[in-house]
Amino acid sequence: MNKSIMIVGVGGQGSLLASKLLGKLLMNEGLDVKVSEVHGMSQRGGSVVTYVRCGEKVYSPVIDKGGADCIVSFEKLEAARWVEYLKKDGVIITNTQQIDPMPVITGAAEYPENILDELQTKVKVDALDALYLATEAGSAKAVNIVLMGRLAKYFDISYDKWINAIETTVAPKFVELNKKAFELGYNY
Repeated sequence: MNKSIMIVGVGGQGSLLASKLLGKLLMNEGLDVKVSEVHGMSQRGGSVVTYVRCGEKVYSPVIDKGGADCIVSFEKLEAARWVEYLKKDGVIITNTQQIDPMPVITGAAEYPENILDELQTKVKVDALDALYLATEAGSAKAVNIVLMGRLAKYFDISYDKWINAIETTVAPKFVELNKKAFELGYNY
C-alpha cells in the first residue's frame, strides 16, 4: 500500500497529533513512513501542512502537486488552498468550519463564498461538520480525531487497529474522548 496524505489546517487545531497518530498506525502495519511538518506562522493561526507518505520504501516525505491520495483539511478554505496537490482520483476530507484568516479579520479581504460547492465541481469532496461531532464527543478540540475517523474509511486497515493507535498515542486521560470522536467521524 502506497499512500500520500496531506493534513492541512490552521495552527492550534491538532494537525500534528493527527499526523503522529496516522504515522504510528502506518508503522504498526509494517510500512515505511515519512512525515514532514511545514509550519507557516502556525502559532498565529496561519497554515500548517503535514505530509504523511507510506509504502514499502519511501525516500521523501514531500508530496508534489498532483501527488496526494487524500487531503484532510481542518477548514474549508485550507482545502481550496491545497487542492492542486490532490491526485485526479483522490479525495478531500474537510471540516465545514470557517476560520477567517488574518486578511479577512483585518478587512483586507473577504472570505470566499461557496468554496465547497466550487471544489465539488472539480474533485471528490467528503465534507462534514467535524466541530459539531467533536463537541458531541466532549471537546471542540477533538476535530482532528473526528477527521482521522473519516480518513479511516479510505484505508484498508481495521477499525480496531486505528483505536489501538489512539490508545497508544493520545494522553491516557483523553483516550475515551478521542475514541468517541473517532467513532463519530468514522460513522458519519
